[in-house]
Amino acid sequence: MDLLSTAILLLLLALTYLVLNPSLRAKGKLPPGPRPLPVLGNLLQLRTQDMLTSLTKLSKEYGSVYTVHLGPRRVVVLSGYQAVKEALVDQGEEFSGRGDYPVFFNFTKGNGIAFSNGERWKALRRFSVQILRNFGMGKRSIEERILEEGNFLLAELRKTEGDPFDPTFVLSRSVSNIICSVLFGSRFDYDDERLLTIISLINDNFKIMSSPWGEMYNVFPSLLDWVPGPHRRLFRNYNRMKDLIACSVRDHQASFDPSSPRDFIDCFLTKIAQEKQDPLSHFYMDTLLMTTHNLLFGGTETVGTTLRHAFLMLMKYPEVQARVQEEIDQVVGRTRLPALEDRPAMPYTDAVIHEVQRFADVIPMNLPHRVVRDTAFRGFLLPKGTDVITLLNTVHQDPSQFLTPQKFNPEHFLDANKRFKKSPAFMPFSAGRRLCLGESLARMELFLYLTAILQNFSLQPLGAPEDIDLTPLSSGLGNLPRPFQLSLRAR
Repeated sequence: MDLLSTAILLLLLALTYLVLNPSLRAKGKLPPGPRPLPVLGNLLQLRTQDMLTSLTKLSKEYGSVYTVHLGPRRVVVLSGYQAVKEALVDQGEEFSGRGDYPVFFNFTKGNGIAFSNGERWKALRRFSVQILRNFGMGKRSIEERILEEGNFLLAELRKTEGDPFDPTFVLSRSVSNIICSVLFGSRFDYDDERLLTIISLINDNFKIMSSPWGEMYNVFPSLLDWVPGPHRRLFRNYNRMKDLIACSVRDHQASFDPSSPRDFIDCFLTKIAQEKQDPLSHFYMDTLLMTTHNLLFGGTETVGTTLRHAFLMLMKYPEVQARVQEEIDQVVGRTRLPALEDRPAMPYTDAVIHEVQRFADVIPMNLPHRVVRDTAFRGFLLPKGTDVITLLNTVHQDPSQFLTPQKFNPEHFLDANKRFKKSPAFMPFSAGRRLCLGESLARMELFLYLTAILQNFSLQPLGAPEDIDLTPLSSGLGNLPRPFQLSLRAR
């Protein structure tokens, strides 16, 4: 038998083995999807300038679970409430890994609470949850900080005196001060250079990540590392932010008293000191810097962006704004700021805030998940390490869960008796094991900020309400609202 015949025979034997061996056959039993090309994957079927829309359209062709190749990277995509819920909630442990996301990973290197995996992630999450609770997360003490900061924000808004202005920066400064007070131990004055730099860096990076450049970097990071463009600014911004945090850590170390921790950084420094002899410890300086960065980024951008979406929606639908103000006047009046204890008596306001979050869909594709072991899911077998994208936009627009999913409609969160009702398909903070660490803080901030603003001001568009465009400026990591100005009329 010649060499060619031997090679053909061995190839046939190998193929027969693969076909007949059930364990190996199951190992490759991935959901169907479009046929990929070498290197490019399915990029010809995807619009990199609008990846979200492309992935959503593919789900209509291939179903609620399908496989797609983003360049050389294979991912499984989940669409619709039922599929996402089965993965993140019903099989939460299996889907608890964090998938590749180069715009973050190439900075964090898998460190920090948001982008770590395995035992490191579990240790950092347990520690962070406990420390944040100790400093008031979800408690009355953090509510008092938000109310205090709300007064500073109202004072800034009064300075506009009815003139048109862009609310982006003033909202971001106020929201960021809440998480800054937890992380660094104190708020910043609104003209403090450190706060202004933090806001500028976070806003710029969120905009780049949500742009086509950010999407392309996630697909071809090694290539784009050599290509000029705004994505190069991402990592300069990251490093500037890291330097700012490191400077604050050094200030903490100079006045550090382990018996009296003042904030999150002090508690982390204490943990580092306690475990400094353990070579396997997950608590060291770089972990502190990355975790602080993750919390600062998440605690600043998402709430500020949601509030800007809310302003646009309330101006486009002035009857909704008027009804919220009427409920505030009836329940709270004008002599004090709204408080969390008022929320149960304000079902319409609560429904509007939930509908803003559903309709805005600030993080529409979620951060990627990863299966941590070989996982059976809906008749398929996802091998350990498979990255999974959960399309939260399809959850929030699922017609089986919302009567008019394409429309802004607060009635989605009201029952027949006009009482507030929860929806299991409400997932703006993700779901399951990777649920956003700051969910309770964000929910408090949205209610307290929005009600305080509407108690004191009416939001006035510069043009006709019906001309307001609610479609996002870009949809990558985030759904960014289009730039706008408004004026405030004192009530």
